Formats: sequence, C-alpha cells, structure tokens
Amino acid sequence: MSTKPVYQNLELQPIAGQWRLGSAQRHLEVTDPFTGESLLRLPMASREDLDEAYRAAEKAQVDWAAMGPAARGNILRRAVEIFDERKDEIIDWLIRESGSTRIKANIEWGSARGITLESASLAARVHGRILPSDVPGKESRVHRGPLGVVGVISPWNFPLHLSARSVSPALALGNAVVVKPASDTPITGGLLLARIFEEAGLPAGLLSVLVGAGSEIGDAFVEHPVPSFISFTGSTEVGRNIGRIASGGEHLKRVALELGGNSPFVVLADADVEAAVNAAVFGKFLHQGQICMAINRIIVEAPLLDEFTERFVERVKGLAYGDPSKAETVVGPVINAKQIAGLKNKISQAQQEGAVLLVGGDTQGNVMPPHVFGKVTDDMEIAREEIFGPLVGIQSARDAEHALELANSSEYGLSSAVFTRDAARGVEFAQRIRAGMTHVNDMPVNDEPNAPFGGEKNSGLGRFNGDWAIEEFTTDHWITVQHAPRGYPF
Repeated sequence: MSTKPVYQNLELQPIAGQWRLGSAQRHLEVTDPFTGESLLRLPMASREDLDEAYRAAEKAQVDWAAMGPAARGNILRRAVEIFDERKDEIIDWLIRESGSTRIKANIEWGSARGITLESASLAARVHGRILPSDVPGKESRVHRGPLGVVGVISPWNFPLHLSARSVSPALALGNAVVVKPASDTPITGGLLLARIFEEAGLPAGLLSVLVGAGSEIGDAFVEHPVPSFISFTGSTEVGRNIGRIASGGEHLKRVALELGGNSPFVVLADADVEAAVNAAVFGKFLHQGQICMAINRIIVEAPLLDEFTERFVERVKGLAYGDPSKAETVVGPVINAKQIAGLKNKISQAQQEGAVLLVGGDTQGNVMPPHVFGKVTDDMEIAREEIFGPLVGIQSARDAEHALELANSSEYGLSSAVFTRDAARGVEFAQRIRAGMTHVNDMPVNDEPNAPFGGEKNSGLGRFNGDWAIEEFTTDHWITVQHAPRGYPF
C-alpha cells in the first residue's frame, strides 16, 4: 500500500518539459461514468502547445538516444517500481475515470506494468548486422536506431495500458514521445503515465501529454513535420483518416494502427462445453465488452448449440452489474451516454431483424445489464458490426467448415478463438482464420508483453510488444566503409 501523497494538480499538462495549463480557449470536464461526478476540469491544449511539445521532444531525443541502454532501461525499471508503489491510486483512477470494474482495473494495471517491464529490456535487445559485400574492401553494416519522435493517440477503453504499450517501448528504444489521450480518459490515458515517468527520472521534454479536442489538434497531431511515426489505437474510421494523412500529406511517416474488431468465438461439436461457456462469459463481458478483442460473435456447431446456449444464458443471468468499485461487480458502466444510445439502437435493430432476446434488462444511468441474443444470422447488424458493449449474439453453424466460413465473414480480423478437445485440430482451424491472433481453447482477449499483438484486414497495420515493438519503433540505417580504394569505370 502506497504511503506517498497522491498525484496532485492533474489539470496541468506536461507540455515541452513543463507542467502547465493548456492554452486553448476551451475546457474539458472529466466525469465518472457511473456516478456522473466531475473528476477534473482542465484547460485544453492548442495547436501552439502541440508544436511546442513536438519541437521540445525533437531536441530532447538526441541526448536520450545517446544514453547507453542500461541507463534507459533503469528508468523503465524504476517506473515499474512506481507502478507497484502507486497501485492503489492507479486502480482507483481507472475505476473512477474509465468505469473499470475492480477486476478489470487490476488486469489493466498489470498489463501496463508488464509492458513497461518488458520494455526495460528492449534497450539492450536492438541488434545491427554485418552484411557480405561483392565490392572488394567494403564493409557493409546495418545500424538500427530510434525513429526520433513518436506520436501516440490512445483510446478510452484500456487507456493506461494502450498508452503504455507504445510509450514504454518507444522511450526504451531511444525515442521521444508525445501522447494525445482520449478526452474521456485523459488522466489514466496520459497524465498519470507522465507523472510516473517523471518520478522515475525521465528527462524533461521527452514525454509530453496533450489533452486537446480532435477538431483542434487531431489532424495537426499527425500532419506535424516532427513525428516520424504515429501509433494509433481506436476505430477503423479514424484509423483510415490517420493513414491517409500520414501517407498522403506533405510529411510522410510510418503508422501502426490497431483498429476495430469483430472477434469470433467458435465452439466446435467436440468442445468441452463447460470450459467454452466459462471462457465466453469472461471474454464477452470483461469491461462491459468495451475491448477491441472482446467476443463479438459466438458461433456454435449445431450439435452443441442448445446445450451451450442454455449454460451460457444461465451463467450470464447470474452476473453482478452496477457499481464498479465493488469487488463482486462484473459489468460496470458504459463509458458515456453516447455509447449507451448506440447500444440501445443495436438492441432494437437486432430485435427488428429477428434475433431473440434471451437475457436483457433495463439500463440504469450508464449501466447496461448483459444482453444475449439467440437465432442470430450472419446478415444481422449485431453480427456484422463491432458492438463494444455488453451485448452478444449466438449463431448456429451446420458443421466445422460452416463455422470457419462464418468466422471469416467479416471485414475485421483482430482476435479470435476456437474450442475443441483436439488441440491439433484446433491449431489447423486457427491457421485458416484470417486474423492476427487466434487462441485455441481460450477466449480472444489475450495480450502478453512478449507476443505479437495486431490484426489483419480492417483491424489494422503493424504489431506491438516484444521484438515486434523493436521493429516498429526503430529503423535501419545502411552504412558502408570502403577500407581499400575502389576502382570505378570512369
């Protein structure tokens, strides 16, 4: 338990090496999605603030990159210690700001801590190469170094982890970082991380956090000439726009885009039904289903459909929902009223299209109880579109091949899962799913700091974590040395 004072003055933003108020002529009110209580009112950042942050990052990065890997790694390891010291405070903010249940907040704290610990080792894992050359007397080298300045745009659903997933490896590998967190979660999505890294000894100017309106600084964040890389996690629609700006603007830059998902959860006829139900309940309703990897479609081979549905419905009816601060709560509040309205529309649409409501209930404030639909077909909106809430539909598959066809019947390809008692069969099935990640006999919500995280199709570009983060946040520089005079044709 931490005995240190809590972080104070969170209305200040770390901009260009100083904690100060944003200079835009507008304010952001941050509220608790469960109680509606105002948590923070802060002046937002402007384009001028953004420019100052990027320019300061560009200057600070040079000395940071020149530091030895041990020095950078030590600051990351100290940040991990602060994650431990500040655990209660961090979890409290996740509950109050993002509507995380206590279960989810602990998971997210652990994930953010884990990627920071993994990142501490990345600084010493960067390798160059010596290549053979056909030119006599030439030594051909490939040096691998930091990109320079990385821009990170993070979402509200797993704000701490999905910022740390880019911030920690980028810093460890010698880059400077500027973060634009989601307006719903500026504290857990950026301001807390900046406090943690400052306390860990990170030099000033290397990490700025800009809490600003997308309409004012959104495009400018990507267009700015300083960052050479933009890491974005969010919707496919916004990701497409970022990709267009990054590839078609005046200043070309690389991107990593982790976008929407429509995760299939396939239960084959030989599956362990109890294990599949347990995984499906957790993989659907963790954080109210507001996870890009969350189960979006449950696809059950016909011989098990009735048994699976009966057991799944029974389990879901017993889930506790409401106050996220209570240890027993499984389903807490949806992030805001706009999301609630969208989910209500999805429920209405599903019923109009012929889906049968098996579990439901009335929404209270931003708390929507779990909803389960049966008789779902592949052409219904609830099957085609990402849900991002505590709703799910169950589809019937004629056989395993039909189940695979249904699983692949989506423009998205982030995560997926298949249950079968035959592990080898499960792997063969998994290899035919068009997704970046597939889990056999587990749910699709998996993320480990040393394993590649990313999607296919409209679920994004690039991979996060481990050696894949090294690839994303560094670049190759080919350097040759001609040791003996070379003969030229003229």
